Parts: sequence; C-alpha cells; structure tokens
Amino acid sequence: MGQPNSQLALWATIALTFVTGLVDAVGYLALDRVFTGNMTGNIVILGMGVAGADGLPVLGPATALVAFTAGAWGAGLALKKPRAANPPGWHHRVTVLLAVGALALSAMTAVAVAVGEHPGTAVQIAMASTTAAAMGLQAVVARAVAVADMTTVVVTSTLAALAGETWSRRGAGVVFNRRLGAILVIFAGALVGALLLRVHLAVPFGLAALITAITAWVGHLRLSPRALDTVPA
Repeated sequence: MGQPNSQLALWATIALTFVTGLVDAVGYLALDRVFTGNMTGNIVILGMGVAGADGLPVLGPATALVAFTAGAWGAGLALKKPRAANPPGWHHRVTVLLAVGALALSAMTAVAVAVGEHPGTAVQIAMASTTAAAMGLQAVVARAVAVADMTTVVVTSTLAALAGETWSRRGAGVVFNRRLGAILVIFAGALVGALLLRVHLAVPFGLAALITAITAWVGHLRLSPRALDTVPA
C-alpha cells in the first residue's frame, strides 16, 4: 500500500474511532450507562452492578458484552480466508462488513425516531446490544485493515503505549501523533455525541451511521484491490 493510500486508510480508521466515541456517549448517557464500544468499561460496570453498587445496571452491560462478542465473531468468520485471498488491508469483505454496521446504526436511528428520546428499558437494551454488535464488527474490520496503533475501540492500551513506548521506536514523532490522535478523536466523538443528544437521541446515531457508510464507500472506491489496480502507474 503506497503512502497516499496508507494515509487514506489511517483517515478511515480515525473516522471509525470517532464513531466509537459517538456511540459510547449515547450508550452511557441515554441507554442506561452501557458502553457500546468500550467493553472494558462494561466489565467494570457489570462487576460493580453485580455487587449492587449505586444501582448500576447488570443486564445492559452483560448483553452489550455478548452482542459485541457476537459481532466480532461474525466479522471474524466473514474475514477468515487464506492470507492470499484476504491480505492485510482493504478488500471487498471489509466494505460489506462496514456497510452492515452502517445499516445497523441506521436502524437504530429509525428506532430512536420512532420511540422518542426516552425509550423504555427493553428498547434501551436492544438498541445498546445492536450498537455493540456493530462496534464488535468494526473492531475486527480495523484489525483487518491493519493500520498500526489504530484499533478504533481501545484507548487504554493506546494511552499506555503513548506514555511508555513511543519514544523507543523509530519514527517516534509519527507514532506519537497517531496515538495521540486516536485518543483525541475518541474524546471528540464522545464530546460531539453528548452535545448531539441535547437535540435528539436519533441525531448522534444518524451521524454515526453516515460516517460509517461514507468510510465504507470511500474505502471501497480508493483502497480496495480493484480500485488500486485502476490507479495509473
């Protein structure tokens, strides 16, 4: 993958990282304190909830964990091909999986419009679980695209690597910028998601669906093997 295409792949994963921040803000603030992308947060909340601390939820985080795992498992099966057939980078299965994620987020946008800004508990759990499944799918797609230091859903390890490893590597400035960028982008996504919730629950879901769909489309047009084959030498 040449330098321009490497940069485009980086921007694609940055866009998906922003989506994670968006939907995590929605999940925590509007869907009964459930993280839809950050499963570490769900495990911590689940542990405290099981202990009965502060009325924290149990069912929501538990179902989100299962849904995230199921989405990741399904994406892993879809991408499980010989290395020659699906080498690291963008290929048609990545496009299809991101399109599925965009459809799931679009469906949640429609549900939010239908049920209003304060859905009942059962609807909240269903919405959080569906979104978590889309984020599990996205996390596996990010691994397939294989942009270094960009997982789209994990910040803790990125922060640890930024603080503890960055300056021991070659090209430290580039690595620092990428890792710091991942942290700032997920922060920005959460900020925007929280602000958009003031308008309506459907708005951040709709933005997340739109960004995911655009990322899938641009990646398909510019990063897929067929697209690269058409680029003049």
